[in-house]
Amino acid sequence: MERIQIDDFSQVKMLSQLQASPSGEKLAFVVTQAQVKANKYVSHIHLLENGKVRKLTSGGAEKSLYWLDEEHILFPGDRTGKYKAMADEGSHYTVFNKISVQGGEAEEYFALPFPASNLIVLGDGKFLCIGQYDNYAMTTEGLEGAEKEEMLQKIQEEKDYEIFDELPFWFNGKGIVNKKRGRVYLCDICKNEQKAITGPYMQVTGLKYNKELGLALYYGSDYQWMDDQISRMFVYDLKTGESREMDLGGKYRVQAADFVGDHILMAATTGERYGSSENPIFFNVDVNTGKMTQLADLDTSLGSSVGSDCRYGGGATNKGEKDGFYFLETVGFNSVIRKLDEKGEVKTVSPDVHGSVDCFQKVGDTFYYVGMRCNGLQEIYCCKEGGEENCLTSFNKEFLQSHSVVEPKYMHFTDKDGVDIDGWILEPVDYDPSKKYPAILNVHGGPKAVYGETFFHEMQFWANEGYFVFYCNPRGGDGKGNDFANIRGEHYGVWDYNDLMEFTDKVLEMYPQIDQKRVGMAGGSYGGFMANWIVGHTDRFAAVASQRSISNYLSKCLTTDIGYYHNLSAMMADPWTNMDRMWNNSPLKYADKAKTPTLFIQSDEDYRCWMADALQMMTALRMHGVETRLCLFHGENHELSRSGKPKHRIRRMNEINDWLFGYIMEK
Repeated sequence: MERIQIDDFSQVKMLSQLQASPSGEKLAFVVTQAQVKANKYVSHIHLLENGKVRKLTSGGAEKSLYWLDEEHILFPGDRTGKYKAMADEGSHYTVFNKISVQGGEAEEYFALPFPASNLIVLGDGKFLCIGQYDNYAMTTEGLEGAEKEEMLQKIQEEKDYEIFDELPFWFNGKGIVNKKRGRVYLCDICKNEQKAITGPYMQVTGLKYNKELGLALYYGSDYQWMDDQISRMFVYDLKTGESREMDLGGKYRVQAADFVGDHILMAATTGERYGSSENPIFFNVDVNTGKMTQLADLDTSLGSSVGSDCRYGGGATNKGEKDGFYFLETVGFNSVIRKLDEKGEVKTVSPDVHGSVDCFQKVGDTFYYVGMRCNGLQEIYCCKEGGEENCLTSFNKEFLQSHSVVEPKYMHFTDKDGVDIDGWILEPVDYDPSKKYPAILNVHGGPKAVYGETFFHEMQFWANEGYFVFYCNPRGGDGKGNDFANIRGEHYGVWDYNDLMEFTDKVLEMYPQIDQKRVGMAGGSYGGFMANWIVGHTDRFAAVASQRSISNYLSKCLTTDIGYYHNLSAMMADPWTNMDRMWNNSPLKYADKAKTPTLFIQSDEDYRCWMADALQMMTALRMHGVETRLCLFHGENHELSRSGKPKHRIRRMNEINDWLFGYIMEK
């Protein structure tokens, strides 16, 4: 068996954007793979039909797709480069190409004069989409001669600075978002017309369409100066061209909504009980009157929170049908497909298999889904409701069979407060119980996320390098309801820290082969917060790797994309009413107690955990005589470990590995 190497993530094929054809007889999806030498990701559309898979496109940049009809697929991309010059002049076009499922060359089908996504095919050359609109944009469109030259000069001057006058002013993965909005457009390519359905300041986060009713549903925030996370929801009648607003009472944030028969099912929360991470309540909404009726309070989250560093791209995570609302939910440490019917009854429709479901499609009574099952990598699966699971692809089979993949050993314990905690241990490859080994505690992000039995390249690499690797789901995580996830306020950094330390104790007790003087720790995002917290509260670890971290809640809440509402919610405080709590919950306060050598990994376009926090913590440790180092990646964001440039991902892992090796491996 081959040992898993630091660059082996480039051998992994990552699946996304699973879409069924109108008849349901064909499935199209995107396969993405990292190319280290070229330092990029290549993506191609594939087709699954009659049990056979074939690659449909060859360009390498096909990251999304839409079925035009049973025989043709649309995908965005300027394959000729002819629209690049227009972007320099302030006009940003999205080109949609058409390709036959029988193969052949793709051809340009139409172009929209704005960045566009969420395309919905209506027929007769009409489409709905979400288009990006900039309230501060300047363009040369419609100008000629001296006027055009003058505008071109202004556009070039504008590139030298930005205006920030609202919250959020930037957003991780999107860049500067000040005064930029995602608007719903009705597009007629035959007439080359684009009609804006929503106003210039509404940020649309969801768009659905019901063909039988002739209605579109959209929802999102409508604001000019600060996004207060309160949603508005509308129904748009394609026959009349009119929108009607649903009365949500001015207090709900809609997480998902879709047509279920002749009504709307909505998952929404106020955040009044558990803050910004509160699980939603499900409502029926009358299409005609807008009346809301509570259907169910399941105390469940939407979507999959099961982590992995071997995914790229997304796909559908919920869908309304005539018989109910289907959605992904994290249950314990697995994600599953569930159905909520009109009576408020819920049941799991995917099989009881450990791992994740990442996106899905429903065709008749069959579910097709991309999943990571039983410590594996992504493949496409199918099942009937309550039936057995069948694997339809084998993209990653050879890699898993040819490499030393370590099976995680499940470990459950009850903490000192009587709370059940799930954890796992990876034994080193070629583990010999008569020898002593180093170990690494890894802490997930979120904190409302979970580890599960999915493939993690970085942890498999460490196990192949000769480390024990252990990880768990402390309080604050997902999958066990609001109360388990609720560590807000004075409990933040207390309950979760105690769980992690107790878990560490139990692992060391279970495995006396672990040298307790050679245990390291690594974590990113919330895991980076915990890394910073740990070095100020214990010296039991020989070395720590803190990635995209949090150190100072007083500064973080006022500099990051979600800080002004999410971090204030997590602290249950703000700098003006309870500065003491925010400072007491900040790892920076305890930096003078730190002794542990600490590496910081940070990206300069990470607007979720802005680099000021890593810089502050690194500076504080250096001032107090602690060995420290910071590696700053240019042009990367919060997703460095998952979708950063391949060479940057390798450098990140080398930095972490070299740092930990220097302190916990035997010389």
